[in-house]
This record gives sequence, structure tokens and C-alpha cells, in this order.
Amino acid sequence: MSQAREGRIVKVAGPVVTAEGMTGSRMYDVVRVGELNLIGEIVELHNDLASIQVYEETGGMGPGEKVVDTQAPLSVELGPGLIENIYDGIQRPLSLFYDREGAFMSRGTAIPGLDREKKWHFKPSVKNGTKVSEGDIIGQVKETTLVTQKIMVPQEMSGTIQDIKEGEFKVQDTVALLVDENGTENKLSLLQRCPVRKSRRSSRRLAPNTILATGQRVIDTFFPIAKGGTACVPGPFGTGKTVVQHQLAKWVNADIVVYVGCGERGNEMTDVLTEFPELKDPHSGEPLMKRSVLIANTSNMPVAAREASVYTGITIAEYFRDMGYTVAVMADSTSRWAEAMREISTRLEEMPAEEGYPAYLAARIAAFYERAGLVECLGQPKRQGGLSVIGAVSPPGGDLSDSVVQATLHVVKVFWSLKAELAYQRHFPAIDWLTSYSFYKQYLKKAFDDPEKGEDMNKLTAEAMSLLEQESELREIVRLVGAEALSPKDRLALEVSRSIREDFLHQNAFHKVDTYTSLEKQYEMLKTVLCFREHAINAINAGVGTDEIFKLPVREDIARARYTPEEDIDKIRSIREKIAEQIKNLQTTPVS
Repeated sequence: MSQAREGRIVKVAGPVVTAEGMTGSRMYDVVRVGELNLIGEIVELHNDLASIQVYEETGGMGPGEKVVDTQAPLSVELGPGLIENIYDGIQRPLSLFYDREGAFMSRGTAIPGLDREKKWHFKPSVKNGTKVSEGDIIGQVKETTLVTQKIMVPQEMSGTIQDIKEGEFKVQDTVALLVDENGTENKLSLLQRCPVRKSRRSSRRLAPNTILATGQRVIDTFFPIAKGGTACVPGPFGTGKTVVQHQLAKWVNADIVVYVGCGERGNEMTDVLTEFPELKDPHSGEPLMKRSVLIANTSNMPVAAREASVYTGITIAEYFRDMGYTVAVMADSTSRWAEAMREISTRLEEMPAEEGYPAYLAARIAAFYERAGLVECLGQPKRQGGLSVIGAVSPPGGDLSDSVVQATLHVVKVFWSLKAELAYQRHFPAIDWLTSYSFYKQYLKKAFDDPEKGEDMNKLTAEAMSLLEQESELREIVRLVGAEALSPKDRLALEVSRSIREDFLHQNAFHKVDTYTSLEKQYEMLKTVLCFREHAINAINAGVGTDEIFKLPVREDIARARYTPEEDIDKIRSIREKIAEQIKNLQTTPVS
């Protein structure tokens, strides 16, 4: 290995350090800064001067201290031990930090991302003499009860497998030899290193045309996200961005969840860290942590590390995607990452763009979200993997014209707009149905095994959305002239819209049944609400008054349908029979 390149600090400006004597260094090389060996990354080069963003606190550091170039890009360690782990922004395991140093982390401490002592049982899936290329699966390790890690040939490597064996191995132990066409032996272990700023390669990208079920009715029915899709959750303070992210992390139909707390407040990440180990995965009954990776990079940690945390999370997610898993990344929040970019850009004295953000803000955000997608993975056996990215955005005062929101909306396909008025009314999720949208809605009908049911669901959602839009217009009329001035059918439209809002869109995250709703149950619930409308219109046409219709006992059954357990969905279907019977009785009862 070539001799380490060493320079000297000439200036320290917060998280940005300038060093001289760095001729020959490359952009985004990782460097060790100062006597404490703080980790940093070169972000600008001018002759022999290098500007470095340091991922740890630089207080007390001064000119003259050494800077050592590692001549390698910022990378993460990939292998058994990722699941159930909690990392900081540069993939240092926080649990090991706590065991070693207590509640406060000392600067410059280097702890590898994966445990070097723990042994894993490796089971080969190929034999000696097998020709393999990049991405081929050569064996597996049972990491948790929910996740089996596929051990793959590292990217850009190929050859013939030799000396592969089953047994107990540490992550750095050699599990097989890979002899390339030149006869060179490469030792394969359970551990891989992968640069974070460069996306992992795949065989080809596919159209994301399968719905990623979340169990949240307003999302799955009206604004669904696809496997391999991208979504943005902007909203002002207190509207429930983090709650939405938590709910999705708990209930989303993904094999792996990577939750990145990027610059969020410590108490919010504490909620995640305390809740996740106690939560049960709804699909298996096992603890949710057995399929989760958490990256905790809170607001009181160094600003520059926010950028690293976002890239660390997406690279870990790509690794599991390449095994053929469906992975969901929750980034909470990308606004904090953008603020970090703004601060670093200011320290570098770059020309600012709108609102002081760097001119490359939109390009960085686009490059991050473009790493999502449904792909055909490299290697054998053939497999597909999906990586979905859901990013929360925290614009000041909920201003959707904010640069970060607009840059995000240019690249994502789903927009869940959180509205302060709904949050103040205690309507959660506070997703505004009039301004949100999803480009994946066309694939919703494919989410059902029965094609007719899928077509019917599309018609029901269109009808419900039309009613909600009509309600918005009618409420203006009611404010001006009162509800009495409305026709019976308009009064019915208002009442059914209220039922859609309160009985269907509103969802209680703390109720053991209402917190999650399957697509099948969502279909039955919405069909029941609109079935009431259909029969009520017939009754109005027959001369029945709206007051009589609205007083029917079945209205209470419609409101309580949300609390019906998944195994009792037939009870929701029976409500529609009650609706028909009770309204028919109204029509046959003579008016006194």
C-alpha cells in the first residue's frame, strides 16, 4: 500500500477544516483530522489546499495539526450484524459506544460497524469449481428470525469458487477463495465495504408497478406508493410528519426497514429507539427490530454528519435490495440534511442560491431519490429487489414553496401534504386529500387478487374523492347561506363526505385494531360508506327526508366498522345488508 499522504491544518471554520500539502488527494477521500483523528471528507480542492467537512465536533482544533489522507472514499461495512443495530451518521454502533464510554461519546473513537468477534453460521449454496460473477449468491447466513442474509460475490469481481465450506465464521474470516481468470486468488469473507456516494449497480431497472401496502387508509386508498417508489411528506411543525414515518416503519409491507433520523430532535429518536424493540411485526409476530436498521443522527450531533447519515442509510438499503428484498427507507428529515449542506456551502464561501441553499441542492436531492427503484439484481439466481424512499420535509412554517420542498417534488412521485388545520382538529394522519397526489394510483387495482374488485376499488376511490371535492365547495355555500338552503342531495353529499373523513380517513395510531387496515378491509369499509349514499339517493328520490335517513341506527355501525378485526371482515359486509333493509323500511313506511 502506498504511503499515507499527510498535510497540515491552516484554518478551522466550524465543521469545515482547510489543510495544505494535500497535492494528489481526490475529492471525497476520507481523511483523519488533527491529533484526535476525527473523521472527515474532502469536499473541495484548490492546488495543494483541501477543504474538509468533518463529521465530528472540531472545537479546540487549530492550525498546524496533521491531516492524514486514507486515500479511500467514505464507505460502510456490509454483512451480518446490520439488522437490529443502531448507528450514528458514520456507521459507528451506538450500543458499543455506550458499553465502552457511557452516555457521552468521545471524539475520534473508531469502532467498526460490524462486530468482529461474533460468529455466524455460513451455509454455502454453490460448490467448489463453480464459475461466478458479481452479485452471484454463494451462501447465506441466518441473521435474525426474519432476515436471512445472502452472501454475494462483491461487485466488479468474478472467477471460480475454491475452498468454500460450511461453518461458524467471524465477519472477517475467509469463507471461500475466488480465483480470477489470471489465477489470482481473492479471499471472500462475510464482510464487504461499499462507497456511500456511489449507488450500487443492478442488472436493469424495472417499472415500479406493485403497490407497497402501508395499512394507512388515506395512503393506500387515495395516495399509494409503489414498491421501488418515492414519496415526500412535507408539513409544518406539529402536523405529524414523524408520526407518519413511525407508522409506515411499523406497518409497511417491506422485508427490511432502514430508519434514518437525520438531524431530528433527540426525543423523537428516543421514541423510535424505545418503541421499536417492543413492537411486534404485524406480518410475523416477531419484534420489529429483527428486520430494522436504525441510524440515529440527532440535531445536537455535528451538522456535517447529517449528509453522511443519509448516504449511509441508502447504501445499507441498496445492499439488502441486491439480495432480492423489498426495502423501505425512512429519511426524517431531508430538510435537516439540506440545512447541513447550506452551512457547509457557506463555510466554503460558495455563491448561494435561493434562501441561501447551495446551487447544487436540487441535484443532490434528485441523486438521492433516484437511488430508489425496482431492479433486477446482478448475479444468479435471478431475483428482483425494491427500494422505496419516503422522505419527510420540514419547511419553515409549512411553506410549500420552500426550496427543499420544491426540489423534492420535482423528483418524487407521491406527495403527502400535511395540513395544520387537520392536525389542530386532531384528525390524523393529517394528510390533506385536496392537495396530495400519487402517480402510482393507476396500479392500485393490481393490488387485489380479484381483477373485478380492483376495478371496483378504483371506481370507489374516484367517487369518494369527487365527494370530498364537492364538500369543499358546498361548505363555502353553507357558510354564506346556511345548510337549509341546500338541496337534499347536496345535504347528503355533505353527510357522506363527513363519514368518509371521520369514519374512513381518520385513523387512530394507538388503537390496536384501527392502527392497521389491510387493503381488503379498506375496500369493504369504503364500499359500505358509499353503499349508504347509493341507497340514500334512491330514498330521497322516493320522497324520504334527509333527517330520517341520517337518524338510521345503521349509521353507528358504519362509524364503528373501523374497529372490526381483520378476521371479522364479513361483519362489515353484513352492514351493507342492514343499510338496504333500514332504508327500504323508510320508503315503505307511510308518512304521518
